[in-house]
Amino acid sequence: MTTAGVLALALLLDAALGEPRWLWDRLPHPAVLMGRAVDWCDRILNRGGARRAKGVATMAGLAAGALILGLALAQLGPLAEMLVAAVLLAQKSLMQHVGAVADGLRLSLGDGRRAVAQIVGRDTAAMDEPAVARAAIESAAENFSDGVIAPAFWFLLAGLPGLLLYKITNTADSMIGYRTPRHAEFGWAAARLDDALNLIPARLTALLIAALHGHLSDWRGIVAEARRHRSPNAGWPEAAAARALGVALSGPRAYDGQMRDFPFVFPTGRRQIGPDEIDATVRMLWRVWAAALAVVALVALLWS
Repeated sequence: MTTAGVLALALLLDAALGEPRWLWDRLPHPAVLMGRAVDWCDRILNRGGARRAKGVATMAGLAAGALILGLALAQLGPLAEMLVAAVLLAQKSLMQHVGAVADGLRLSLGDGRRAVAQIVGRDTAAMDEPAVARAAIESAAENFSDGVIAPAFWFLLAGLPGLLLYKITNTADSMIGYRTPRHAEFGWAAARLDDALNLIPARLTALLIAALHGHLSDWRGIVAEARRHRSPNAGWPEAAAARALGVALSGPRAYDGQMRDFPFVFPTGRRQIGPDEIDATVRMLWRVWAAALAVVALVALLWS
């Protein structure tokens, strides 16, 4: 079976089962194991001098380990590859977490805040309903790129080694890739490698969203706003999603008690938004997932 065929089945399996609680209540999820490895490196190596060099060595070691493990697992055959890939894709679980924010908002603002706090790192205690909705939509767009399109892209390109390299890098970036006093130097390599590995998938995600929702004519605007974004990659799916939904995203928000005045993405879009727009986001990303699956299936047919 071709790599594209394996990926198509993995996408379907993830969409059908997501993250089964009965399994991951008994076994540590691979993402959890990756997180433990990054945390161990951070605690043991992120001290003293030469922290950037130590961070580069750490990322090189984690990357080498991921590549070797991917090569070993690939020797087990297509079924093992499909199962590992399905576990490391995140379509259904992401849509469930985002949908839970809409469900929470329909109950109360407090329930919406608690639900969105599970998927974003910003302060949520003082958010109003539009801020909760924006946070959920931004997280959905960015994590759809990071959790579905990027891992699928690297699996299609380089099999399990490519997928595991991407996942360990993305995990490391989410844990140590911050410009804080502790991690600015040690996490530099993780952040830069994550930027590189997401360069094409983020733009591909934006292209898929725009093409499927009639906004290719707005591509120059999407590019302009993506380039103004604080992240070199997250702005692409976010800008495309904002136009597809007709809403303004990003804008001011608080981190660790400090308000930060980020500009709005698609500032002419609607700002008074709520659970209906979150539900529309979930539907939009399922459509994009279906289109990505169709492309992968076509590649599988042509290369079989």
